[in-house]
Amino acid sequence: MVMLVVAMAAFMLSNFVGDPISNMVGQEATLEDRERLREDLGLNDPVPVQFYNFVINASRGDFGISYRLQRPVSDLLAERLPATLELVAVSALFALSFGIPLGILTALYRNAWFSRLILTVSLAGVSLPTFVLGILLIFVFAVTLNWLPSFGRGEVVDLGGWTTGLVTIAGLKAIIMPAVTLGLYQLTLILRLVRAEMLEVLRTDYIKFARARGLTNRAINFGHALKNTLIPVITITGLNIGGLIAFSIVTETVFQWPGMGLLFIQAVQFADVPVMSAYLVLASLIFVVTNLIVDILYVVVDPRLRTERTVSARA
Repeated sequence: MVMLVVAMAAFMLSNFVGDPISNMVGQEATLEDRERLREDLGLNDPVPVQFYNFVINASRGDFGISYRLQRPVSDLLAERLPATLELVAVSALFALSFGIPLGILTALYRNAWFSRLILTVSLAGVSLPTFVLGILLIFVFAVTLNWLPSFGRGEVVDLGGWTTGLVTIAGLKAIIMPAVTLGLYQLTLILRLVRAEMLEVLRTDYIKFARARGLTNRAINFGHALKNTLIPVITITGLNIGGLIAFSIVTETVFQWPGMGLLFIQAVQFADVPVMSAYLVLASLIFVVTNLIVDILYVVVDPRLRTERTVSARA
């Protein structure tokens, strides 16, 4: 249902934002040429028929031809998709790898000076806009220190149609600043969420009962409290994967990262509607699939859901 609504929005964008024929032919084209092209593209068909054909073609990965590059949009997205997914994956890994441990640390030692320092510094992840943070990182690490490249993806390797820079030194250096820029806000959000949930769980009665039974702090904090803390973290992380894809537009523009976000910005500048529509559908599909994975992880993390499912099946 969600993808159907997104497809409708993309269809309206493709067919009602300007005249696609004017974007595809030159000024020297005659009225007969324009009418022939309109008939070939099915633009003279009724709107319901056009929408049906659009959904069928989109399900096959056919989004037409780019107005600007005169290439199939599916080919353009296939070339740019690895770069964006690689950036989003590394950013999410960065946010989770640092956000969860720092959240646990600031919850267990909430009155320590380093906890207050971490919380104070983490405000930068919320306060600084993405493009400002990216420019600051470029100025410090690329211009001043000359440690990291300021733009591009570095050296990439083609692994059977999938390009990656994670297996080369230049590619690893190139992804550091974009990944930190994109993931810092998510890191701050996860850190504060884990801290708040951990403090809440540690005040519950079953944690007090576990302490009364003589369980070690390690068993209580990581065997009981952390498991219940991770449930809302999984929810927020899954929802924010879509946010990472959205914010990657700004990050890819700042660092000239050759992903779908940069392709979308260029499409907006040139009113390349087929590319814009395809990006909308693909980003929404990734968001829906991510939420499906989150729902599956609920059952893995929370044993109560497995118990309820078993009881329902027996009943």
